[in-house]
Amino acid sequence: MDPRHKEFLRKHRLDLSNQILVDDTVVHYLYQERILTESHVEEIQAQMTNKKRTLKLLDILPTRGPQAFGVFLKSLEEEFRWVAERLQQELEDAETNEQIPAEPCSISEETLRKVPSDRELNRLSCRLGPEWESVLLDLGVSTDQVFRCRANHPHNIQGQFLAGLILWRQGSGRGATVQRLLQSLRAAHVHPSLLEEVFR
Repeated sequence: MDPRHKEFLRKHRLDLSNQILVDDTVVHYLYQERILTESHVEEIQAQMTNKKRTLKLLDILPTRGPQAFGVFLKSLEEEFRWVAERLQQELEDAETNEQIPAEPCSISEETLRKVPSDRELNRLSCRLGPEWESVLLDLGVSTDQVFRCRANHPHNIQGQFLAGLILWRQGSGRGATVQRLLQSLRAAHVHPSLLEEVFR
């Protein structure tokens, strides 16, 4: 499987496990198209919950050759067409972004490698608008966690975004760098100058 597709499945892992049921059509289509073996099907169906079955499938898919990703998207079309279309659109957007040269960023290498402080995350949360959800999802915050951030701060977008950023930093540890934030802001089409304002 193409490394970009592996990374795409990893990024959407929790999102997919909450949105699709793999029990019938999806798994059997993948078996019919020789992406999954009989033992793979048994391994997936042995999982206790649908979420675990989906996660198991997502663990297996990257090992199943170059056609696995495309066939997986096709397997979603009958019952989960909206998920397949959204994934396809996001993939196309990501590929388009790769072709556009990244905006230059004047933040130092030392700053890019560091984990942002509470104060810096607070400053960032003041500056972002409706893009905050897509930034958090790109950072790996789950849709459930984003929903909880909205529910806990119903009338305060800054509070919602800040809560999500803190969850991201807690979950990612040393991987929660300014560089990683910059990548997610670019993916949401936010100009890097916004980070430059925060980390000047």
